[in-house]
Amino acid sequence: MRCLELRKILLRKNPYLFRAKNQNTAHDLVKAVLDAHLSSQEEAIFGGFLEDLAVFVSKLVFGGRKSSAEGIDLEFEKDGTLYLVSIKSGPNWANARQVARMKDDFRKAKRILGTNRQRMNVVAVNGCCYGRDQNPDKGEYLKLCGQRFWEFISGDERFYTDIIEPLGYQAKERNEEFLEEYVKVVNRFTFEFSQQYCTPDGCIVWEKLVRFNSGKDRQPAP
Repeated sequence: MRCLELRKILLRKNPYLFRAKNQNTAHDLVKAVLDAHLSSQEEAIFGGFLEDLAVFVSKLVFGGRKSSAEGIDLEFEKDGTLYLVSIKSGPNWANARQVARMKDDFRKAKRILGTNRQRMNVVAVNGCCYGRDQNPDKGEYLKLCGQRFWEFISGDERFYTDIIEPLGYQAKERNEEFLEEYVKVVNRFTFEFSQQYCTPDGCIVWEKLVRFNSGKDRQPAP
């Protein structure tokens, strides 16, 4: 968090949204912008962690491994079948184009890996770490979510609930460290924002902020 820069975060966020929400104090605006940034980063980071955990669990149970095939995160063999798995955080991760890309990756991987393992059945799986989908058979692939996914890679139907407790073991310590750094960043950003985008009497100069965020001839913030 110490490496965060106010100007880079302001460039990625919608100033019109925060103006419409009537956030007129530098502290509240900075906090809202920072929280929105951290929330988007948090999902991506934790999604990567869950993917690594799934690969690790599969390796222990079925000898799974990271796949070298494009778009495939995990491959392993079970009961004479080769499974090619694309791992996502939750079930609502994609639009139609992204699903089409995943299906194309599955087809290519099946052709390449299936040729190397003659007479072996190859099954494509979209594994989602949380959520549910009551119709897992999507024709060209299986979509296994939540309990179905974790049971699929671990062989244990209770695994999806068993992993929640270990995740919280060090949460208190990490949260205390995070909050200490968070307060420092909010205070630092508030000071910077007040200097750059507020009048001497403390009013936010929204026009200046919008010019920095969206102007075609944007200049670096002073």
